[in-house]
Amino acid sequence: MGFGTLALISVVALLGPLLAARRQWNLPVVLGELLAGMLIGISGLDVIDPGDPILAFLADIGFALVMFVAGTHVPMRDAAIRPALRRGVLRAGLVGLAAVPVGIGLATAFGTGKAGLYAVLVASSSAALVLPIVDSLRLGGPSVVDTVAQVAVADAACIVALPLVIDPGRAPRAAVGAVAVAVGAAVVYMIFRVMVRSGFQERLHRVSEKRGFALELRVNLVLLFALAALATSMHVSVMLAGFALGLALSAVGEPRRLARQLFGLTEGFLGPLFFVWLGASLDLRALVEDPVYVGLGLALGLSAVAVHSLARLLGQPLSLAALSAAQLGIPVAAATVGTQLGLFAPGEAPALLLGALVTIGIAAVAGGLAVRRGLLRS
Repeated sequence: MGFGTLALISVVALLGPLLAARRQWNLPVVLGELLAGMLIGISGLDVIDPGDPILAFLADIGFALVMFVAGTHVPMRDAAIRPALRRGVLRAGLVGLAAVPVGIGLATAFGTGKAGLYAVLVASSSAALVLPIVDSLRLGGPSVVDTVAQVAVADAACIVALPLVIDPGRAPRAAVGAVAVAVGAAVVYMIFRVMVRSGFQERLHRVSEKRGFALELRVNLVLLFALAALATSMHVSVMLAGFALGLALSAVGEPRRLARQLFGLTEGFLGPLFFVWLGASLDLRALVEDPVYVGLGLALGLSAVAVHSLARLLGQPLSLAALSAAQLGIPVAAATVGTQLGLFAPGEAPALLLGALVTIGIAAVAGGLAVRRGLLRS
């Protein structure tokens, strides 16, 4: 691991923006970064070692930051979304219930014994993916607000559930760790509220902006790393620590300057490094050599879209139901954590990402259909 490796990763990660540049495709930047990692990693040229401890640690930091930013994207303070939460919870609950027998069926059909994991994957949505699509297409109206609420609820619930189902033998310990992280995030939220109400946060902001101290970024990184340390000490993924802190910050209001700083740090360096590292860690040759895992990936993606489409029974337009099935964070987290813990057979982790890519492709088409149906902002 050296500067040459970092330069190579930074160069190939530019494939992400290149693929995402065409707005009509609605492709997430991380797709290109994953493909770039596959190109230079185990599946391709094998010019970087994803097992290098320094690179793996930097990727962990990137993972925590990616989930932190994803948490801040959940519109906790948006007054328009609060009345929609009831309908969002109902739809997310319907999808979650329907995902259970689907997960059992997939685990039985493919003989993996991972019914709980598949149920969570099928039920999951990605706020960090759906919200940018909604914004870029200028989708709007009551149905879209309800869908955003549903996606936020499903994303948060599945992030909490994932550590409990990915390794059932460690579920009790993971539950205790998840509660500890949630309590830590709640304490941070209360501290943030006191800072805002007392005016201390505003004074800190003015001093930081005037003197160029980046104090808000520094404070939030301290909190993120402290929560991540708590999570890892209790054998919980840094995924939960990052997302919980992001929710706490979103609930009190993320300062615009801090949002820009986090965006630069995450999207400019550590986020792309994480996704390139993840792509480099995946062995696509095992996926190709065993068509069963190709079938598993396709089945996961199509099942997710089918199960989310059941929300049509509760009045959701079918195009938005398909859009809400778009997933990325949960499959990426499952692939990362499962690989780190050695829980997957060769080909399983790439299969999870293949399923996510299926939902992304269908979501891109569904977004275009929603535009043609006139589901736009007034």
